[in-house]
Order: sequence, then structure tokens, then C-alpha cells
Amino acid sequence: LRPHGDGFLDWVLQLNLSMLDTCEKLARDLPFALIHAHDWLVCHAAKALKHKLNIPLVATIHATEHGRNNGIFSDLQHSIHKLESELCYQAEKVIVCSKYMENEVKEIFQLPFEKVLALPNGIDPNLLRSSTRETSKYPSKLKSEQVVLFIGRMVREKGVHVLLEASPQILEAFPEARIVCAGTGPMLEELRTIAIRLGVSERVSFPGYVTDEERNRLFANADVAVFPSLYEPFGIVALEAMATGAPVVVSDAGGLNDVVEHGRNGLKVYAGNPQSLADQIKGMLANPLWARSLARTAALEIGKFDWSRIAARTLEVYNQIFYDSKGLLLAQHVK
Repeated sequence: LRPHGDGFLDWVLQLNLSMLDTCEKLARDLPFALIHAHDWLVCHAAKALKHKLNIPLVATIHATEHGRNNGIFSDLQHSIHKLESELCYQAEKVIVCSKYMENEVKEIFQLPFEKVLALPNGIDPNLLRSSTRETSKYPSKLKSEQVVLFIGRMVREKGVHVLLEASPQILEAFPEARIVCAGTGPMLEELRTIAIRLGVSERVSFPGYVTDEERNRLFANADVAVFPSLYEPFGIVALEAMATGAPVVVSDAGGLNDVVEHGRNGLKVYAGNPQSLADQIKGMLANPLWARSLARTAALEIGKFDWSRIAARTLEVYNQIFYDSKGLLLAQHVK
């Protein structure tokens, strides 16, 4: 049944009740070994199943309400924060995607050191290859143009407004540069207005939603891929850019610090600082051979974010938790 309710939290509760009902039916025929819950949205169902089926619970926290909003201020945020805390309390192990998130959840939810484990997100490089260097969403690249590219959600935490605030300085130094901000989100129209106010709208493109193939082509055209996030648990899109060979400039926010080492496989800037961002982007545009050398280093290291390695490490976590609770290895149980 489709969840229903007057408010968002009511809808989430209905969703959890439906999930709980479905999982209980499945459990009559399938010997579930453990539960892996992702974020607060499934907390109710995960907690109920843990106790009803008497099996261990693993939780992955992808981001926190506190981190997204730099604090807890509204009733809705407080309710979400409580569910995040409850999920962490109920879980035998809490998985996060970066060292930054490991520190965040330990501090916010007062978790013991041994309960939290950082496992990175990953990519499949085969899905990031482009068959051509053109895209219908973006005019053909002129020989004189240097493309500064952002791809992501148009929300404040992604820092697109910081890139726009840096753009007058970038365009003053490189008048033929084009700044492409691809993606959709609630801040899109506001960002277009900011570009007009700053007088850069003729050199800034907002192509909106892009398909995976269009994303790959945009990365292939980029002289610099920029991710100026204010809050970023991991930053998988930066990995995608690096896998395509695009030089990257990222903010020093959150999990991006696990991905980029300044001056070796990319450049980092102070989060929320347009001057810092403009300086590093101009440095890359002025030194394209250096930028490409950084990109080559990044591409060579992308293997440590391969999904097969991350999946194997996750299975190790499952095995340890199941062994601790049942005295058996999960692989033996599944057989």
C-alpha cells in the first residue's frame, strides 16, 4: 500500500509500518541473518524487526540533521535527530562514509569509539566513460573556452552560491571561461538570480538535470570540476570527476578531505570562501598541464574506492557481528 499521512513524519511512519509488515511476511520463509538500516527514515521498522526476529542490526548514517543544518532548530529537525540517535543506539555497529562523519556521529550521538566504522562510498569507473566530447545540454566547447564545471543538487549545502560569488574574479582573469552549474533543486531559480545580479549570467550556464551520459560528457569537457560544499559527508561526485580525468577543486568540508590531498591529486579551498575558491580555480586555468598532472594522479588512485573492495569489507563487518551474536560465521549460516 502507498504510505499516506497529513505530514512528512506521518508519511514516514506509514512507510515503516508497510515495510515492517512486508519484512515479517518474508521472514516466515527466509532466514534473515541481520538487518542493515540506512538512515533515520527506516528506524521504526529496523528497531521493531531487530527485537521481533531477535537478529542484530547494522546502521549506516549517510548524513545527520545536525550537520546539514549546523544545529537543531525546528521541531521537525528535533524529531529527525531523535530518530537518528535511536537508530545508532539500537545498532550493534554504525557505518559511516568518511573519517569526518565518524567524528561527527561519535560526538553528536555520544557513541563509543568501537561502535563506529568508516567505510568509503565507491564508484564504478566503467559507468563514467563518455563516447563523445559533446552534449546536447551544453553548447559545443569553443577552442578558446575553459570550462569550470559543477554538478550536484542546487541546495545551499553544496555551495553553488560560493562558486557564483567567485565567478566575477574568475571571468575577469579568463573572460572566455564558461561556468556550468548542472543539476536541479530548490535553490536553482535563486542561483540564476544571483548570476544576473553579479553580472555573469552570459558566461554561466544552468543546464538543469543531466543524464549519466550527459554527466560523463560534461566531465570530459571540463578544464576544472568544482565542488565547493559547505557540508559534505563524503562527496561521491568528486570521485566521479576524478575517475573521468577531470582536475578537481573541492572545499575542505567533511568527507572531501578523505578524497583530495591538496597539491597532489587536486586542490582544496576554505569552505564558504569565494576568494579562496577563485584563487585555486584561476591557478588551475592558468596552468593546464599542472592541472592535468593532478588529474592523472587522482585517476591512478581511484581503485581504492572500487565497490568490490568496499563490499568485501562490509561483509567482514556482517560476519563479525553475526559471529559475536550467534557464534557462527555468516557465510556458514547462508549456506
